[in-house]
Amino acid sequence: MYIKQRDGWIEVITGPMFAGKTEELIRRVKRLEYAKQNIIVFKPLIDNRYAENEVVSHNNNRTRSININSAKEIMDYVDDYTEVVAIDEVQFLDEDAVEICEYLANHGIRVIVSGLDRDFRGEPFTFMPKLLALAEDVTKLSAICVKCHTPATRTQRIINGKPASYDDPIILVGAQDSYEARCRHCHDVPGRPQIYEKFIVKNG
Repeated sequence: MYIKQRDGWIEVITGPMFAGKTEELIRRVKRLEYAKQNIIVFKPLIDNRYAENEVVSHNNNRTRSININSAKEIMDYVDDYTEVVAIDEVQFLDEDAVEICEYLANHGIRVIVSGLDRDFRGEPFTFMPKLLALAEDVTKLSAICVKCHTPATRTQRIINGKPASYDDPIILVGAQDSYEARCRHCHDVPGRPQIYEKFIVKNG
């Protein structure tokens, strides 16, 4: 899967909710554990949906993790023996996560992160575009649209059974009770500004 290269690089696993991002991160972590790699797994403290000290996928696969409030806390745990750092739901951390990932990779550590590329509005999620641009390897996963069953690349937020408004807060931790996977055409965000159509073909 990976081209042989010098130690130290960034891998990003991204896509909408329910695409299997955490599942893929756990799969890579388990392979590295079998290979006896010295690996540390982190997750944002805000993400307590399934367990306090574990990264858990929607399919209930799990691995031990360290909870952190800020990206800089990662450096409290990394030492000369650390070979791999993995971060789940990286988009919930602060923007220092970008510099931390770059620093670790520049110092010979393999960095694996998973996170949403878009927020519930369908817009780029905070610093994720920058992290994607800096990564050596990007895996973009898709889910299945709950409406039309085509590939889903967006996350639909549901509040009291209805689509969330564009003005709602960006961050709201939840799972199937609050979110759905949607395709471009089924994604619905009331109040979202209309995209200006620069090119319109008129007949007649």
